[in-house]
Amino acid sequence: MVTAGRKVLLLAADDFEDSELLYPLYRLGEEDIAVTVAGLDDHPVTGKKGHGPVPVDTTVDQVTADDFDALVIPGGYAPDKLRRSEAVLGLVRDFDGAGKPVAFICHAGWVPISAKILKGRRATSVGAIRDDMVNAGVDWVDEATVVDGNLISARTPADLGPWMKALLAALD
Repeated sequence: MVTAGRKVLLLAADDFEDSELLYPLYRLGEEDIAVTVAGLDDHPVTGKKGHGPVPVDTTVDQVTADDFDALVIPGGYAPDKLRRSEAVLGLVRDFDGAGKPVAFICHAGWVPISAKILKGRRATSVGAIRDDMVNAGVDWVDEATVVDGNLISARTPADLGPWMKALLAALD
């Protein structure tokens, strides 16, 4: 499989949506894709439903987009913390600028909104942040998974399967 040997950066902060971090972490690993979990600091993170602690491999200020083939941003309440980090926003802009896949789900749309990479792009999110997405200039659609160039977005944990299939296809 072509995806073997690829490297994916997975952003993490406390109160992530448990399945939206854990599913990509394990699913990508099943394809021999190296996943690096990057946190805002070096402390382990815990999901909003209590999964964890999940250790982080590094911090967001110690990595660059050049070292990875794709970026994954889980949802939950973590994106509200992640989007306040200039290092995170810089990474998102760098991945996007390089045309590398940026996969986000649920509330994670807040992060690319704050990175200002969504205007004029097509994407989806959980309905609760639809207005935020539209106000950021997104052509928002209510579909399980939306691929617009290098952006891969999904609505909720119910869409994890098609979201990961789209990311794997982008990495192949």
